[in-house]
Amino acid sequence: MSKIKIKNFGPIKDGYQENNGWFDIKKVTVFIGNQGSGKSTVAKLISTFTWIEKALYKQLVNKGEVTRKSKFENYYCEYQNLKNYFNHNTEIEFEGKAYKFHYKNGRLNIDEVKGLKYLVPKIMYVPAERNFVSAVSQPEKLKYLPKTLYTFLEEFERSKNELVDSLHLPINNLSFSYDSKKRVSKIIGEGYDLPLYEASSGLQSSIPLFLVSKNLAEGIDRISDNSISKVSLEEMQTLRTRLLSLLRNEKLTEELRNQAIEVLSSVTKNDCFINVVEEPEQNLFPSSQRSILNSLLKFNSINVGNMLIMTTHSPYLINYLTLAVEADKLKLRVNDKELRSELNKIVPLDSTLNGDDLVVYQLDEKEGKIMKLKSYKGLPSDENYLNIGLAESNDEFSKLLDIEDLCQ
Repeated sequence: MSKIKIKNFGPIKDGYQENNGWFDIKKVTVFIGNQGSGKSTVAKLISTFTWIEKALYKQLVNKGEVTRKSKFENYYCEYQNLKNYFNHNTEIEFEGKAYKFHYKNGRLNIDEVKGLKYLVPKIMYVPAERNFVSAVSQPEKLKYLPKTLYTFLEEFERSKNELVDSLHLPINNLSFSYDSKKRVSKIIGEGYDLPLYEASSGLQSSIPLFLVSKNLAEGIDRISDNSISKVSLEEMQTLRTRLLSLLRNEKLTEELRNQAIEVLSSVTKNDCFINVVEEPEQNLFPSSQRSILNSLLKFNSINVGNMLIMTTHSPYLINYLTLAVEADKLKLRVNDKELRSELNKIVPLDSTLNGDDLVVYQLDEKEGKIMKLKSYKGLPSDENYLNIGLAESNDEFSKLLDIEDLCQ
């Protein structure tokens, strides 16, 4: 598994307190904490380093380009709006399966990792602002949106165009359809349909997340009819050689370089899917949060190398992850068909999760620390910031009742 170490970067000060500052990135990794505590900061850094590692492995860039002074801060981290998070004490390390990175004193050093099998990932960062792609007409024409949102929009448009029929959604027995000629996205319910931009904010947020995640996870081993990957092996190698030559041209603008990298990436098979999702619960009722989480876990289980990285403010998601872990234990023990059917109603059998594959980290906005949530037999502890917030409201209500008694 990959691991990362972060100190003095944006809201993160002391970072992780154990294991000399290193913390693991598992198959399902969750970050919880208050606003401004650094949840998205960590997720964005993981996404950035994972992308650079892939680009180096596929020879889309070389170490000299990446480590050029200020390139890491002002180009790669700028994509995720992180370039202003650096200070003179910033230290970041990331160790993957192909490369390890060490940033300190304003310099990035890169070393190869020998002897580990590297799976080429398709990396998708799903930003919290994703409902823009549903609520706004022609969002691609809007300026000054986060760059990750434009990338997500491209994947959403591609995923819609690859639909051959209406898609059943995990929420409220609804379906989604897309008319590519009219460029109209629709929600279909019992006896009605309406444009996506007229739907609830929860649907506008969850449908792009669901559709893109499903398309990418299921498409890793499938060649799409609309994909450039249909070219022959010989044609692919020729195109790869030409694009690599183009990328080495120092006069190439950053915009054209990015386009060339995207095309080159599309002609090389990916082995797995890394899904980095900000707030999957966004604008959703608890039962719908559960349905979306189960879908994400299902997509994550399709491939051994898949990873799901989430930031969340929802105590429900942590509780639903607990259900998924406990259901996974029972799945191995239950052989009776009726019992398995009952188990499947509680947690779909393809959405269960091995406790060893889950880790939850809490981030503290006051001290800038990262702590791993304790677990018991693989189950996330109830003693976490989100549940503590719920308990505090109960305590405060008891105090109000005490005051009421004194007034009588």
